[in-house]
Amino acid sequence: MRTALTIAGSDSGGGAGIQADIKTMTAHGVFAMSAVTALTAQNTTGVTGIMEVTPEFLAEQLDAIFTDIFPDAVKTGMVSSAALIEVIAAKLKEYGARNIVVDPVMVATSGAKLISEDAIGTLKTALFPLATVITPNIPELEVLSGMSVSSGEDMENAARIVHDLFGCSVLAKGGHRVNDANDLLFDGQNAVWIPGRRIDNPNTHGTGCTLSSAIASNLAKGCDLKTAVTLAKAYLSGALAAMLDLGKGSGPMNHAFAIAGDYSGLVNGADPAEVHYEK
Repeated sequence: MRTALTIAGSDSGGGAGIQADIKTMTAHGVFAMSAVTALTAQNTTGVTGIMEVTPEFLAEQLDAIFTDIFPDAVKTGMVSSAALIEVIAAKLKEYGARNIVVDPVMVATSGAKLISEDAIGTLKTALFPLATVITPNIPELEVLSGMSVSSGEDMENAARIVHDLFGCSVLAKGGHRVNDANDLLFDGQNAVWIPGRRIDNPNTHGTGCTLSSAIASNLAKGCDLKTAVTLAKAYLSGALAAMLDLGKGSGPMNHAFAIAGDYSGLVNGADPAEVHYEK
């Protein structure tokens, strides 16, 4: 079995963060491991508390993982402090981590900054150069490239700038702000549009976490980057199209939409008396 590691914060509501990552990796048939950067008290309506781990404890988690079950791919999510980012970068270099997917959680789709300028600077200098691919949304792409992005041509130009700055492939996520659900993948030579389909579902909590974890899972299984992204987008569309509706706010997706089997039937309305387990 292939393995993947998520380095991210915990979402007590289960829709994003390491919970979404582990569900996504499991759905892809990959063994998931996690290094927790922060605990959050949150649900579909918002975040009410954050407790960040110490850099020393994050380092201990990463040492424990890399010295025992070496991950075939690594995904990083929201890391709010420069000190934690420095630890992550140092450990990824120390152990020679491969297939690194960085979800640069810096700016919300609304434009609100999610981490400090200091942390953004450390992402740029320490973590991005190690990445196989980074997955910025449009506001993040604007911050990283220093240009306004309002069209597909802008996305291509900005992705080239970001690649030239940091040396990693860039998956620029279009979203409704630019071109519906089409994303642009630039690997330094080729700019390839990865088409998506618009799904009218207001429950989109954890889409970024899910997409980056699916990409990491596919890379862990040996897919090339374009294939990994294409399959990840298809999985994300399926999870959204399942129309799960939980909570009072922007709810989670159904990460298990494609999982079928004896045990899943018990939670999907099957009569337990009709379920037969292998002995």
